[in-house]
This record gives sequence, C-alpha cells and structure tokens, in this order.
Amino acid sequence: MSNPPAATADRLEREQIIWLATVRPDGRPHLVPLWFVWAGGSIYLCVTGSSVKVRNIAANPAVSLALESGSAPVVVEGHAALLARPWPDKAVLGFQRKYDWTLTTDAEYDTLVAVTPQRWLMAQE
Repeated sequence: MSNPPAATADRLEREQIIWLATVRPDGRPHLVPLWFVWAGGSIYLCVTGSSVKVRNIAANPAVSLALESGSAPVVVEGHAALLARPWPDKAVLGFQRKYDWTLTTDAEYDTLVAVTPQRWLMAQE
C-alpha cells in the first residue's frame, strides 16, 4: 500500500468524482466516473455487480484511477478487489458521510470494490 501526500489525501476527502480505468479481456480500456471514498488507505467504489467494470476487475485486478480535475492531475495505479458482505464499516460510513447515501440498502449498487494504491502520479506542485 502507498499513501499520497497530505494535499492529495485532502482532495480525496473533498472531491466527489473519480475516474476508474479497467481493461476488457480483449485489451480495450473501459473508463467510467464514479463516487468514491478514501478510507484506511484504500479507495472504495460501490458499483453494480453485473457491470463491465466488475467483469474486468474479476479478470484483471490492475486498475488506474484519476481525480476529475485536469488542471491538477492525480492518478493512482492500484490493485482492485471485489469485497463480500458485510462491507467494512469505514467504507459504509464514508459513503454515508460524503454523499448522504446508505449503500447497504441500495438494491442497484450491490458490489463494493476496494482499490489498494500501488503508485501515485501527480503534477509537481
């Protein structure tokens, strides 16, 4: 696991959207914007279990994530894991606090992904 600089950790707490890049079995990229939570050294994403991104992660857990701002880029390379219930309290509470969203009762978003950062890439400040 790798921790970001303090300024980046602050952005992970505040920013609402992160882009997730996964790789399809035929090598084509798949890129989607998602809500996320940074908690306990992991980035958590709650998604639909039947989605392309979940199938891609199951086949290849190497992912990249990027914060939304193009003028102050932050990209993280990491390893994604699909988590079984019960989900970690830090993730559940993080989504509740950040988005006022109780993900444990959401019928559509039924899969939690935990990304363990391996490498942080950002513009020089």
